Amino acid sequence: MSTFRSDFLRTLDERGLIHQVSDAPALDDLATKERIVAYIGYDLTAPSLHVGHMTNIMMLRRLQQTGHKPIVLMGGGTTRIGDPSFRNEARPLLDEAQIATNKATIKGVFSQFLTFGDGPTDAVMLDNAEWLDKLEYIPFLRDIGRHFTVNRMLTFESVKTRLDREEPLSFLEFNYMILQAYDFLELSRRYGCRLQMGGSDQWGNIVNGIELGRRIDGKQLFALTCPLLTTSSGAKMGKSASGAVWLNADMLSPYDLWQYWRNAEDADVGRFLRIFTDLPLDEIRRLERLEGAELNEAKKVLATEVTAVVHGRAAAEAAAETARKTFEEGALAEDLPSVSVSTDMLNAGLGVLSAFVQAGLVASTSEARRQIRAGGLKVNDANVTDERAVLTPGDLTPEGVVKLSLGKKKHVLLRPTA
Repeated sequence: MSTFRSDFLRTLDERGLIHQVSDAPALDDLATKERIVAYIGYDLTAPSLHVGHMTNIMMLRRLQQTGHKPIVLMGGGTTRIGDPSFRNEARPLLDEAQIATNKATIKGVFSQFLTFGDGPTDAVMLDNAEWLDKLEYIPFLRDIGRHFTVNRMLTFESVKTRLDREEPLSFLEFNYMILQAYDFLELSRRYGCRLQMGGSDQWGNIVNGIELGRRIDGKQLFALTCPLLTTSSGAKMGKSASGAVWLNADMLSPYDLWQYWRNAEDADVGRFLRIFTDLPLDEIRRLERLEGAELNEAKKVLATEVTAVVHGRAAAEAAAETARKTFEEGALAEDLPSVSVSTDMLNAGLGVLSAFVQAGLVASTSEARRQIRAGGLKVNDANVTDERAVLTPGDLTPEGVVKLSLGKKKHVLLRPTA
């Protein structure tokens, strides 16, 4: 039973979203008396966020659901440096055009999770380039940099890890934590922001911001982090055998996202339902008590509810129906993921190994060979046994496609085009 009095912290606690809190009693008290403004920052290092980001995005969602105001901070400025936290090497530096492109494609994800607008609890989206790009180096060092000691910065685990491994940490990266702290100060001044949230790997960076706000403005600011989730078997969230599990529909279809959650490990179902869905806790407790074949029904609920949060209810229901037709009826669902292949290539004979690579079901032809030996690849629901086999127009189904399958749950339609 949660000991928090505020709806905000009690909800986070019950949903398994709290790892560390700075001065929890004071934050809990504040959340019962005032509308808290809180933020999470997202650097723009890729065209999409992935499932690994969903834990902290759900923190913003819970914040808004309990009557407080979220800020989504786009890292248009900090992305030009790159967060060194717990990385073995520096991130590749992106140019401004790529950062702008990534920002444009990432922004749409948040509209599914949060309500944006001008109301008191409506979310706002900001970009730290607004203030970071205007900083003058000497005044910034004098006014902000003097509040940080190298001794203290060297104690942070993210820095120590790099140094202990004798891996280079550039002066550019070393400045990242100062700029993140400055973001917190600016948001506190401009928007009355009192709380920064993030993954547990961000604790040191967030604490820097708390201390900067206290030293310069005499304000009490707060930190709250969520656990960095792994599956029960230790796998990192956001990754699959075929790559990152993206949140943008143009990079990963709603069906493939649905399948990712449908394939959750048995031991993770209850935990994932709490964190990533809005289902009532009583219903979650009922679902996680299911065993055997019935537990598969709970996994389908998990898949549909999470996909609904990310892509909307209609897309989630369509993905669930595609899966039902494919697995329960054995039908060829036309809205399965598909890739195009030229008719000329099919006429000439497309090697089955290359076909599975093009479909994204395997990463390489050598992996395709291994899957064939293990009986894991199918063409039109028939096992592939000859790695030298080729696909021709004779393999097209009456619907004019070739169905490629990896195991029982991953399917792609090969569509010939002129």
